Amino acid sequence: MKKRDIRHLSACLWGIALIGLLAACGSVRRSARPSVTSQADRSIVRDTLSAEQQRKYDYFYLEAMRLKMQRKYDAAFDLLQHCLRISPHASSALYEVAQYYVALKQPERGEAILEQAVRHAPDNYWYSQGLVNLYLQQQETDKAIALLEDMTARFPDKLDPVYSLLDLYNRQEKYDDVLALLNQLEAKLGKSEQMSMEKFRIYVQQQDKANAFKEIESLVAEYPKDTRYQVLLGDVYLDNGKKEEAYGVYRNVLDAEPDNAAALYSLANYYEQTGQTERYERQLDTLLLNKKVEPEVKLDVMRRLIVRNEQTGKDSTRVITLFDRIMEQDTDDANMPMLYAQYLLSKGMNTQAWPVLERVIQIDPTNTAARMTLLGEAVRQEDYEGIIRLCEAGVESNPDMQEFYFYLAIAYNQAERTDEVIATCRKALTHLTPKSNKEVVSDFYAIMGDAYHLKAMDEAAYQAYDSALVYNPNNIGALNNYAYYLSLERKHLDKAEEMSYKTVKAEPQNATYLDTYAWILFEKGNYVQARLYIDQAMKSDEEKSAEVVEHCGDIYYMVGEVEEAVGYWKQALELGSESKTLRQKIEQRKYIREPDKTTTKDEHE
Repeated sequence: MKKRDIRHLSACLWGIALIGLLAACGSVRRSARPSVTSQADRSIVRDTLSAEQQRKYDYFYLEAMRLKMQRKYDAAFDLLQHCLRISPHASSALYEVAQYYVALKQPERGEAILEQAVRHAPDNYWYSQGLVNLYLQQQETDKAIALLEDMTARFPDKLDPVYSLLDLYNRQEKYDDVLALLNQLEAKLGKSEQMSMEKFRIYVQQQDKANAFKEIESLVAEYPKDTRYQVLLGDVYLDNGKKEEAYGVYRNVLDAEPDNAAALYSLANYYEQTGQTERYERQLDTLLLNKKVEPEVKLDVMRRLIVRNEQTGKDSTRVITLFDRIMEQDTDDANMPMLYAQYLLSKGMNTQAWPVLERVIQIDPTNTAARMTLLGEAVRQEDYEGIIRLCEAGVESNPDMQEFYFYLAIAYNQAERTDEVIATCRKALTHLTPKSNKEVVSDFYAIMGDAYHLKAMDEAAYQAYDSALVYNPNNIGALNNYAYYLSLERKHLDKAEEMSYKTVKAEPQNATYLDTYAWILFEKGNYVQARLYIDQAMKSDEEKSAEVVEHCGDIYYMVGEVEEAVGYWKQALELGSESKTLRQKIEQRKYIREPDKTTTKDEHE
């Protein structure tokens, strides 16, 4: 190979999958056809090297590997070629060179060289396994099978080639070969459920039911005290039309173990398949209401029952009745009520699902899915007491779930529990991680800013808003409230105008944001421009607050439209304005500035 070809190698050379392992097992029957590397064909040629030549080979080979580690592939390849000039049949160098050709998309040449490596080092398992993988990559299945068959003889303790052969035999539908291989494995490793079931499957595929049944029967004979295999035999009988034999097996198991869950369920299947509907339903009751049956088994049965009920188009009455009877039992397992709640929700029976979900979180307070579902309903209903109850427990059981802190802070705010709002936000912020959502973090600071303002702690409020805008410069709620509160103090009005304009640009139809911007312009003396924005606010479809209407009157007064101003002030009074100067404005028919900033506008209310 020319050096310029080697330079085209990419870093992906490291990832060449020539030595992939396939999950595996023991020795195998040899095929009648000759193997590509069978002992008869294997002409092992070993180079006779002097001590000096061996030393040189070892040095250059190790240096090539060092360069390969440094991704200096062209230099490494040159040294490997030099190694082969010293020892033309050295498998270690042949193996490495083969990888280069595969990486250069010359698989045929790589394959030929790798075959040499295998031929000259027949006892190296990894070289052979690498060649098998290359054959499979090139879709040379017959070559892969021949080499795998040879490997099972050369490496009897390696299990990988056997399972690889099983897979290839199955793909080619060589079922006799599969059975022969499984029999050899069974003789070596002993009988197992997996091998017996695979042999059973092959016999069924060959329509050899006699041997299929014998295979499972032999499994039962091998492990007579293991009732799992007896139930399995019954299931095999049932699935293949031998219903009476199946019934006999199930009855024998239940006579010995009346609470055997697998047999109870299989017997229910028997009753269903034989059209004995009443017995089928009674049998399910016996299983599902048996306190000795493990909850996992009951859960699996109910899942199957739901699927079958949906497939047959039956109504949900039977399923719901079973769930209700199961729920009457005292249990500390939350999975069954959770499944019931999910089923009710899927049927649109939300009202019935809520108490079931409450049962779930009583049993398992850490069940986030149930709690979040209940929380979502409480939010939709604006049930702030319910939100507080769910989230207070939520932050205790799932302290890293920021959603619980967020909704808890909102609910506390609605309940005017301002100190608890601040405490909740602070606690939430102690659980931040580098992966925390920055917009959520920003919202926590914004909520704190609103709470501090309600406590007349304006500097703390502004610091909180500044933090909110660091995490999310486009937090519209924080921008609006921050700007408005600055306008109430009549300071930093340029900054307030800049922040407020962002909100109007983001939501040009939002009456609250338009009012804030208009009021800041009013405080700056830009009355004509302020009127343009307050008119837009008044035209909004949103319900107008007394505060917005009063602002409209103030602005109209300043542009000389006194009658309209008085009319708006009267509307504000009717809407319940708490302004200290409103009645004076109406009586004196002129604008009177508020003496202090008792009025607040909270975006989160």
